[in-house]
Amino acid sequence: MRHNKKFNHLSRTASHRGAMLSNMAISLIMHKRITTTVAKAKELKKFVEPLITRCKQDTTSNRRVVFRYLQNKEAVKELFGEISNKVGDRPGGYTRIIKLGFRQGDTADICFIELVDFDENMAKTAKSAAKKTRRSRGGKKAEAAEVAAEAPAEEATAEA
Repeated sequence: MRHNKKFNHLSRTASHRGAMLSNMAISLIMHKRITTTVAKAKELKKFVEPLITRCKQDTTSNRRVVFRYLQNKEAVKELFGEISNKVGDRPGGYTRIIKLGFRQGDTADICFIELVDFDENMAKTAKSAAKKTRRSRGGKKAEAAEVAAEAPAEEATAEA
C-alpha cells in the first residue's frame, strides 16, 4: 500500500532526486526555460515555486533558505534580483508546463517548463488574441468572404 507516498520518486534515491531537482531548478532560474520529461517537470514545479515565493521578500533568512536548496550563488542572485522584480505582484503560478510530444528513443512525454513572466511570445499572442472578435458563425464561407473583403481594402491602402 502507498499510504502517504504522494510525490513521484522518479525511480531515484532520495539524494539523487534532491540533487537532480536542485540542478534542474538552477538551470530553470538561469535560462528561464528548460526541456525535460513531464514527470520531472511536475516535480520541479513543486520544488521551485516555494523558492520563488520566498524570493519576494529579500531577507537574509530567505536567502539562506533558498541557498540551502540551490547551492549556487549566481542562481540565488538571479532569483532575488531579476526574477523577484518580475513576479513581485503575482500571487502564485510562476511556472508553465507546455507539452511537446514524445521523445523518439523511448517515447517519454517531453515538455518544456518555463517561468511565466519571461516568455515574450506568450505575452504577444495574448494581446493579439484579445483584439480578435468573432463576427459570425457562418463557418468557412464567412471566413472566406471576410478575407476577400479585407484583401481589396488592404491593397487600396497600400497603393495610396
